[in-house]
Amino acid sequence: MWRSVTGMTLPALPMPREDERPFDPPPEYAELRASGKVIRVACPTGLDAWLVADYAGVREVLGDGRRFSTRPGLAAHVLASYEDDGPIDNFTRMDGPEHVRIRRNFAPQVTHARRLAELRPMVERITDEAITRMLASPQPYPLHSQFSTAITTSVIAELIGVPPEDRHLLHDAAVKLFDPSTKADELREALTPLYTYLYQAVATRRAKPGDDVLSRMIEHSAGSDRPLTDTELTEMNAALLIAGFDTTASMITYGLVTLLNKPGEWDKLVADPDTAVPATEELVRYLAVGIGLLRQATEDTVVNGQPIKAGDYVVVAVQSGNRDTALHPDADELDVTRKPGAHLGFGHGAHACVGQQIARMELTTVLRALATRVPALRIAVPLEEIVWKKDSVVRGPAELPVAWS
Repeated sequence: MWRSVTGMTLPALPMPREDERPFDPPPEYAELRASGKVIRVACPTGLDAWLVADYAGVREVLGDGRRFSTRPGLAAHVLASYEDDGPIDNFTRMDGPEHVRIRRNFAPQVTHARRLAELRPMVERITDEAITRMLASPQPYPLHSQFSTAITTSVIAELIGVPPEDRHLLHDAAVKLFDPSTKADELREALTPLYTYLYQAVATRRAKPGDDVLSRMIEHSAGSDRPLTDTELTEMNAALLIAGFDTTASMITYGLVTLLNKPGEWDKLVADPDTAVPATEELVRYLAVGIGLLRQATEDTVVNGQPIKAGDYVVVAVQSGNRDTALHPDADELDVTRKPGAHLGFGHGAHACVGQQIARMELTTVLRALATRVPALRIAVPLEEIVWKKDSVVRGPAELPVAWS
């Protein structure tokens, strides 16, 4: 069981309300940002946490891995599947040297400029094929399930070397992982087929390497003092597959809803498709499709003048921090031509999203290609008829019917 910080009655952690505010964080955050206050809240999974909502506070907590640990799990405040007394065999829950060791063997395969240049043609091909299928389909077209998810699944699966007939494993695992109601034993059962598949893939790649990320990780770590074990390789590639499947797909769909509903923003992209580069950063900043990140204080400390004891949980509201006027004076406005600032949409510090460069490439490629090939894209239903995901911590439309001339 999670430890409760206090037995007092606390305000609930503000949760997204897309039906009322489809593009904005809960209104409670505006006052917290303005005041810089850090308050205690009750989280959906039963733990109590300090809530940090302003840009400087969020950046401070995320950037200090010594004072604030990821040991509890990045989303344990909203996902019931995390176990606070379970073994730390997940890269995202590691701190210090162990985290650095694994990240150092993994990150170059998805972040280095040379590797990204090698991957770009693959992302462009998958995107173009998806648009061609879309244009040949009846309207209205279900963009999230047939386009956004199809692209991100194909990209991430090709990175690892998972053939089409096995990609259902990604979907099944991701659905369970991001469902707040999934219990720990249910998650283990859902992840077992994917982990079994990847464990066998590790053995295959060791015997016969390819040009995929898994093979490159095996080769890269072989020369280190402590080569990655089969279990570590399985864990890392499972995390990449699951995260890359749903989070980026949701950002594509959510981003397009936003662009097509904000007057003039889609037109800017159509007039100059290269605007896709700053538009990607702006959408990630503006939307931040999550419900904050969890940390645990490792020592008695202070954030924004608020004393926090060792062992206390801290939720950093990235979606609120990105709307702070300290980052942009008009942070509540969307501007796809905005010069990017140091937003926190991909996290910050040692645990910043390791796949963020791939996600950027996918988002930029999709926006540029759609603006070029489908300039008359439009949402086929009124905004109030869009159904928003309620059974996942990765937010956005559950589906998006679109049409075009």
